[in-house]
Amino acid sequence: MSTLPVIAAVDGSDDGLRALDWALDAAHRRGAPLRVVHVRQYAAWAQTDVLVAGPPDTAEDPALDQARAHLQGRAFAAPTEYVGMEGVPGALLPELGADAQLLVLGSRGRGGFAGLLLGSNGMAAARDAQCPVVVVPRPGREVHGEAPAEPGPRVVVGLHVDSPDDATLSFAFTEAELRGARLQVVAAYPWPVQTWAAAGQMMPLVIDEVSIESETRVLADGLLAPYRGRHPDVRADTHAVPGDAAGNLVASSKDADLIVVGRHRRRLLAPARMMGSVTHAVLLHAAAPIAVVPPAPPQE
Repeated sequence: MSTLPVIAAVDGSDDGLRALDWALDAAHRRGAPLRVVHVRQYAAWAQTDVLVAGPPDTAEDPALDQARAHLQGRAFAAPTEYVGMEGVPGALLPELGADAQLLVLGSRGRGGFAGLLLGSNGMAAARDAQCPVVVVPRPGREVHGEAPAEPGPRVVVGLHVDSPDDATLSFAFTEAELRGARLQVVAAYPWPVQTWAAAGQMMPLVIDEVSIESETRVLADGLLAPYRGRHPDVRADTHAVPGDAAGNLVASSKDADLIVVGRHRRRLLAPARMMGSVTHAVLLHAAAPIAVVPPAPPQE
């Protein structure tokens, strides 16, 4: 296991404490140290003579004091350090991912509007951090999905059979193994399929859904074979399902331990980091914690 820490971002809110609990469990499973970070925000636009990210602040920090008290007396504990910093959280938190196994945040903090489903700091970290980012949602998110067919821990990962990402699948298999969970692989295919016949007219293709489902499953199983070989103790079930990927992943999040999605690779005509519409929708609506995994670096 890597000795890099699992980082929990706290801000004195209940959302931050939920992220702290999740990060502590993740650090324990990985045998990794835990780093608890609080970024004291200042208005960068009002202070032109300060950096976006400042040095560690050794002054008394109520958010870190709260985190210490929250973890006191836990049955298991990882080696833990507490770091206070000053800066703009949306800029600083993603940078911390360069030296971390995981960066864990709550879905919202103290700032922002009460109706927001995901705060700006969580969005920035999920989009820009170099390590996987886990966003822990508030309890009570309702999703329209059926209860899982069988009880027990479950990790869900989305698989695009046309463009699979090694980093996302590797993370999902490893996480399932660490948790002793089964892995539910959701491979969505478009249905119904339509094509243009003439200007303004759409006609269905002469393709039956059973064939598309079967082909999607065969492709998915072929892509999963090497991961199953490397993780023989992980039961990975392929679910080839019709409809949009985001809707299926959100529905699968009901009673799941974790949802794993990938982040878009940079493209020539879109060099900025992007999350993609599926990842964005899952972050906003999934009922389980969501792990956003950056793409594997391109092969030289």
